[in-house]
Order: sequence, then C-alpha cells, then structure tokens
Amino acid sequence: MPALRIDVRIDPPFRAEAPAPWLRGVAATALKAEGVGRAELGIVVTDDETVRELNRTYAQEDAPTDVLSFSLEEGESFPVPDAVRRLGEVVISLPTARRQAEAAGRPLREEVAHLLVHGILHLLGYDHAEPQDEKRMRERETAILTEVFREN
Repeated sequence: MPALRIDVRIDPPFRAEAPAPWLRGVAATALKAEGVGRAELGIVVTDDETVRELNRTYAQEDAPTDVLSFSLEEGESFPVPDAVRRLGEVVISLPTARRQAEAAGRPLREEVAHLLVHGILHLLGYDHAEPQDEKRMRERETAILTEVFREN
C-alpha cells in the first residue's frame, strides 16, 4: 500500500475546474508538511445543495458552506493493524468556492487549495475557535499553501 491513499470524487460539472490529480497533489503536500506518513483521506468536490444537506444533517446548520471535514479520528479510538491513519473526508462546495474566489479577486484554484488545506488541518486536530488556535491554524495554512503553489 502506498504511504498516502487519497481518494477523490468530483461531481462531473466540476472536474475541469478541480482535477483529481491536482487535488491529490495539494492534499499530499499538506499531509507531508504536517508529518503525516501512512494515511487515507477522501476528498469530495460537489455542489451547494449536497453540502447544505450534509451541513444540516451533521452540523445542524441549514445553510451551504464552503468546506466540511468529517473526521474518522474523533471519538473512541480503536486498534489499527496496519498503522494507517484513516483521517476522514473533506467535502468542498465548488460553487461556493467559485463565489468566494470571485469576491476576493483570486483564482479559483487558490480558493479550492485553501479550502482543502483548511479541511485537512481540521482532520489533523487544528481548530479556530479560540484566537490563539486560529492564529496557529492560519500560520500553518499559509506555510502549506506556499509549498503547494511552489510544487503544483
């Protein structure tokens, strides 16, 4: 098994804007930057309606959002026979990412990369509920995104 297994599912209308090989590269850069060795990660790129339904079902918020992270490392731990971290999934709404990129005047890929890195950091235990935690998370995002755009 490869050190990193990154499964990507992209709804057909969004495949050209967020190609799977590029998403895998962004994710691999983020995971390596965080010192993650053997791991599995899922990435889903979908529409506002799907993200809204997930947000309503799992976060009790009836609104679309840009990115959701679903961790497999939260809650009760269990032994893993193969030493592979099963991190979970990052779900990105491409229409929301597109609107945010346009509003910020930056390329869509920058926005998608930021959302993916943000979601991965959540899976790795980062949070931004407290100011010091937010500062730490933003610093990691900036460092990782600098590396992403140097490599990809």
